[in-house]
Amino acid sequence: MKHLFFALALFSLSFYSFAQISKRKVQLVILFDTSNSMDGLLNQAKSRIWAIVNEVSKLRFQGEIPQLEIAMYDYGNQALLLKDHYVRQQLNFTQNLDLVSEKLFGLTTNGGDEFCGAVIQTSLKDLSWSNDSKDLKMIYIAGNEPFNQGPVSYKEACAFAKSKGVLISTIFCGAYDEGIKTFWQDGATCSGGDFFNINSDQTVQYISTPYDSLIQSYNYKLNGTYVSYGSEGFLRKSKQEREDDNAGAMGESVMVERINAKASANYRNGDWDLVDAVAMDSTMLKKLTQEQLSDELKGKTEEEIKTIVAEKTKERENFKKEIGFLNLQREAYIAEQTKKSEGKSDDFGTAVSKSLRLHAEQVGFDKTSE
Repeated sequence: MKHLFFALALFSLSFYSFAQISKRKVQLVILFDTSNSMDGLLNQAKSRIWAIVNEVSKLRFQGEIPQLEIAMYDYGNQALLLKDHYVRQQLNFTQNLDLVSEKLFGLTTNGGDEFCGAVIQTSLKDLSWSNDSKDLKMIYIAGNEPFNQGPVSYKEACAFAKSKGVLISTIFCGAYDEGIKTFWQDGATCSGGDFFNINSDQTVQYISTPYDSLIQSYNYKLNGTYVSYGSEGFLRKSKQEREDDNAGAMGESVMVERINAKASANYRNGDWDLVDAVAMDSTMLKKLTQEQLSDELKGKTEEEIKTIVAEKTKERENFKKEIGFLNLQREAYIAEQTKKSEGKSDDFGTAVSKSLRLHAEQVGFDKTSE
């Protein structure tokens, strides 16, 4: 048991510290039905988005952490334009995880027509998909109306996805048999993806642990290690805190998952935070002008700023490690409690996480345990 915990601890350090980022990518596209009946789906997604990010951060390719890029569309909303087949891009591929959260929490529902083939085809044409077969490229589409609706054939969209090495997994919000009858299963198998059905109206269930409050106590400390710069630095730091509030509003466990994501190697903000910027480019400080410095740094010499960044870097690494060790104990506690119960039902997040693990191994990522 001691050897197992030591191995997990080493994994934790690679998960939470400034770990080596692989050239391999995980490109994850989520297509949300935002018609009237999908409020439950959006709530599940808001509750699980950080757990999904953490799932990707556990993946490895030859021991290195893959880069995570997320894109997002919504479809089937009456507020959208018919000429665009009621499809709207919310996000192009981005590594800005706070922006992903901001866009997700900004989604609202309104009755409309849900054209699955159209939204899949649009995402395949619009986005800059990787051409590397070793990268994991996944589309997850969730909804509850027949998959074959609209002017674009889902079979043609699936064939297009297959030609680009993109897997389509479908998440039907309803009964399993109904999902088969309305072509959601076929919409997944035609590209080699997975078919899931969920009860989108079911509230996501969490297991509270003795470690949740301890992990939350590190969030304020972690935020204190961010040193903003540039024209949008102050605004982006404020948005970081706002997305903390959004996660907290969904519940303590969601906040804990966000904190774990913030402590992972995929949560990087080098375009506004000097600690991450210097970690990515050691010459960054020489490139900054006085106008780009935050008020707290204006008037300081390069050496003084270098010292501040070094101190904040050390603090952040220590906080991340502490969060990591606490989360190892948290996950062990959850696993033990899950064994005692009847297990957990599928929801949006568990469906995506399960699929990611399976297909990552199929394209050559290191084998991981659940």
